[in-house]
Amino acid sequence: MAELLYVTDLAYPARGRRYGDEDVFLTARLREHFTLALCHPLDARAMMDRFDAVVVRNSGPSLHHREEHQAFRDAALAAGVKVYNPLTGRGDMAGKQYLVDLTAAGHPVIPTVDRVEDVDRLPESPSYAVKPKAGADSIGLEFLPRAELERVGRGVLIQPEVDFRYEVSFYYVDHRFQYALHAPDPARRWVLEPYQASAADLGFGQRFIEWNTLAHGVQRVDACRTRDGDLLLVELEDHNPYLSLDRVPGPTREAFVAALVDSLRGFLAVTPPRAGRAARA
Repeated sequence: MAELLYVTDLAYPARGRRYGDEDVFLTARLREHFTLALCHPLDARAMMDRFDAVVVRNSGPSLHHREEHQAFRDAALAAGVKVYNPLTGRGDMAGKQYLVDLTAAGHPVIPTVDRVEDVDRLPESPSYAVKPKAGADSIGLEFLPRAELERVGRGVLIQPEVDFRYEVSFYYVDHRFQYALHAPDPARRWVLEPYQASAADLGFGQRFIEWNTLAHGVQRVDACRTRDGDLLLVELEDHNPYLSLDRVPGPTREAFVAALVDSLRGFLAVTPPRAGRAARA
């Protein structure tokens, strides 16, 4: 039976989310198929070479331990450690630069620039969202009028404030859609309800999953529905997306677990265990 190191911070105080509960549920179900050990993200580097793969889940924003997280990534890549999600993601795990790049390429995202000099490329707005390019969980987010943008430094993203009807999230395992949830009240981001995605909605989400090119992994595509009815990408979470499994019906939750088990098995089968792991088997 394959041995997995499951990286999570069960005590992370996520606003509106219960990281610990979600990972207790998932690890209980994964333990039916794999040998499992849990560790805090700050311990992952020291423990990773003892396992067939490292599964990074609800570990909180890596910005709280940026240097340690980068050291883990570098060491895992150098040693050929299998990390799930794979460390080649182009979304949030690589920072927020993708929002700037996708804007420039004409994709349906909230228009984003990373220099005050480029604000004229954005739609005119009474205020602009300014947030760290390496941010997460709205940490460091502020809204400023155009006249105050001149005091903004480097390393930030600038977006027009969008008047939207609601936010919606699409959840995927590998490239397969699993379910969608939406927040009817824009002021209550994590009070989510099941959402019946249309064919157009699924096409929207799939374009960003395909763009990200991750063959294996769990991803969440966050979008907002504008007053005109369009969807705009808010975030492509491919690092450790919270899944809100407590907000979906039982059969949907069970289907997700089955898809995750299949994905992990496929991921482990892509390449054989490293020599050190094979010798211990």
